[in-house]
Parts: sequence; C-alpha cells; structure tokens
Amino acid sequence: MYDSMSERLAEYIQQVQYVALPKSVEQATKVAFLDWLGNAIVGSQMPPAQMTHRVLAAQGGAPQATVIGWRRSDVPLTVLGAHRPRSTALWATLANGTSSHIIELDDVHKASIIHAGTVVIPAALALAEWLGASGEELIEAIVAGYDVCIRIGEAVTPSHYQYFHTTGTAGTFGAAAAAAKLLKLSLEQTMHALGTAGTQAAALWEFIETGAMSKHLHSGKAGFNGVLAALLAKEGFTGAPKIIEGKRGFMNAMANSYDAAKVLDQLGTRYALLENCYKIHSSCRHTHHAIDLVIQLTTEHDLRPEEIERIEIGTYRVALDITDNLNPKSVYDGKFSIQYCAALAAVKRRAGLAEFTEENLNDPVVRSVLDRVHAFEDPACQANYPEKWGARVTIVAANGKRFEATTDYPKGDYENPVSADELIGKFTSLVQGYLDEPTTKAFVQRSMTLETLSNVSNFFAE
Repeated sequence: MYDSMSERLAEYIQQVQYVALPKSVEQATKVAFLDWLGNAIVGSQMPPAQMTHRVLAAQGGAPQATVIGWRRSDVPLTVLGAHRPRSTALWATLANGTSSHIIELDDVHKASIIHAGTVVIPAALALAEWLGASGEELIEAIVAGYDVCIRIGEAVTPSHYQYFHTTGTAGTFGAAAAAAKLLKLSLEQTMHALGTAGTQAAALWEFIETGAMSKHLHSGKAGFNGVLAALLAKEGFTGAPKIIEGKRGFMNAMANSYDAAKVLDQLGTRYALLENCYKIHSSCRHTHHAIDLVIQLTTEHDLRPEEIERIEIGTYRVALDITDNLNPKSVYDGKFSIQYCAALAAVKRRAGLAEFTEENLNDPVVRSVLDRVHAFEDPACQANYPEKWGARVTIVAANGKRFEATTDYPKGDYENPVSADELIGKFTSLVQGYLDEPTTKAFVQRSMTLETLSNVSNFFAE
C-alpha cells in the first residue's frame, strides 16, 4: 500500500529499465524523438523561438546542452559539431521545448490532450547531454516521462482542459519524471521532485483569444520547471508528497471533475507511447479530422472552390471551444480556426506548413470558401469524445448534390497510424531548406538507432 500517488509513480520511474521494455515501445520512443526533433529544428527559426534565444543568450550559462537553432543573424544554422550553441541544461530545455511547440506539427496523446514530446524530450535530452547518459538511459527517461504526464492528464481531462493547457500543466510532471530518472534520484527524492513540479504546473488557454505566443512557452517552461524540480530534489529540497491527490493538490485545485484511478491504472504494463498520435497537418489537432475529410471529399468528387455552396462540420464540443473562429486575423489564428482549415483544405487540398502563409490567409478564394463553412456540435462525436476525436463533414455543391464523410480517427492517430517511414519522410520534408542532406541523414540515422549511443552528448557531434 502506498501513502501517495507520487510514491507509486516514483517507484515506477525507478523501475523502468531499457532491457525490459517491449521492442514496440523502444521503436515508438525513437520515432517520437525524431518527430520532436523536426519540430524543434524548424520551430527554432521562427520569431518566438528567436526571441527566446536572445533572452537566454543575455543570461549566459555553462555549456551543458545544445540549444537547437540558436544563432547570430550572420551565422548559418548550426546544429552539429563543436561550435554548436550550448547553454545550461535548464536554458536548453526551455529553448528547445519552446521551439518544438511552434509549427503545430508536434505529437499529441488524445485521452490526456498532451503534446508530451514538447515537454519530456527536451528535458530528457538536455540532462542526458549534460550527464553523459547513454541512449538507453535517454529512452528510459522518455518512456517514464510520457507515462507520468499522460496518466495525470487523463485523470483530469476534459474538465481541466476548459481553462488549462494540459501540456504546460500535467506536462511538468513528465519532465520531472524524466529528469529524476536521469539524475538517478532515490524514491524519496523522486517524490519530492514530483511535488515541486506539481506546484509549478501552469498554462492558461486565454492566449487563444489573440493568438498570443504564450502557448509556445507553455511546453518550454513546463520542461524547465520539471528539470528544476528534479535538480532541487537532488539537493534535498522537499515537495508536497500528495501534490496530485491532496485536498489542495493538482486534481482538486485544477479540475471540476476527475478520475483519480487513471493515474495508476495498469502502471508498468500499459505504455502511453504506444498511444501516441502524430500530426500530418500544421494546425491544432482538433482541426485534423475536418481537414482529412474535406481533402477526401474534394479529391474524390473533384470539387472546385466555386462549385462548393456550403461545408458543414459536425464535431465534439472541445474542438469548437478551441477552434471556432470564422475570422482568423493571423496565420497562427488560422491554425486554430476549424473553418479556415477546412477552407484551406478545400482550395489547396493540403494543410501542411507550406500552406499556412499570409498569402493564403488573405487569398480571396480561400476567404470566399471560409464564409461558406459552418461548424457545430455533433451529438455522436460528442458522446465518443475524448476516446475518439471524430467529425462528420458534408459538402453541399452548387448543383444541390451532397457529399458526406465521417471519421473517428484522423490520420496519424494510433488507430489510423502513419508508419515510421512516413514520419521519416515528414522529418526530411520539414527540415529541407534548413539542413543539408548529410546532416538530415545523420539525424535520421542517429534517432532511429538511439539505443546505440554510449554518450548522448555525441548526438550532435560532427
């Protein structure tokens, strides 16, 4: 019998061993790492990341871990070799976590609604670099981190998600778990790390009202806070032992309703990484079902924009709470508008990073279709959420014909998966224009053989 959830989770974190992991979990970890890396490399060159880099550069710090994409304006992007930019493990976690949550192509876990990779992987990578950990140890830390934050996220979803961005809140626990694993903390120290992580859990959805950059910081700061919590615990700093279930703890304070049993259910036998979902479209995951269906219908019936009289999208309530926006005013706004994403998909039949541009945002053809998109709550989709992120799309043509399609699982869900080869292709396509071909191939090879690294600090070596 355990005195707290943190104690049981701490025991699990200590028990995770590479040699005992199923091969499917090892493979899933490496795929998740590569997918995260592509997001971090491209995101690092976007304005929010560059702003973060400038702030961190002014703070100085020991060269412990690589800051992906940090560069002066007169120096080409450097991510390999002795001259790659480095900072403290804390600053690197913050910078790389922020970068990887910008282009909206990062992984997501449906039941918890967490982009776990953007928090757990930068924390684990930075510490592994600093400590000279092996690739096997890095895999262990990532597995533990995903399991911890996703379980806590599942327990409070969907109530918590109404106000709190779960990636920045529950994600903090995952970063602390990964850091505790790499620091080889004792059971008691790991409990304290989780306690200190939980008291720092923060991330509010208010950013959605204006498309503010705060969302990008949520993942970076969650990773930073988790690493900080573990480093403090190593020094004897104490945290609340019942931070998860206590009367003033995470679940009671930050969710109107929750299912505490989900935190420990099948712990050690069910691996959250096997339920990971990957993005094909460069927008909020809650828009992907509509994009898939619009592309399917316009392609199957060869519908041109001028032939579309109306697009009707029925989906679950949370999708509308986050993405119901008939008049996006920026490219980032567009990524969180289900109506715009559907219109873009109808016109371009794609919704990748290259399609989300100012030109397309202001394209009169896209805007014309946007005016003809109607989104509403569908009872069947609502009843199946959050296990299924479904949608029903009907396109009414100008000649009166109706074309309809439904899905419970957008492309990239683990029930409708993309293959490892497809995700390698996604990575290669994403970094094209940022990295040369040899560097791209090196990153693919190293990511997909992560377990063979004797020292993770060599991952970014020439």
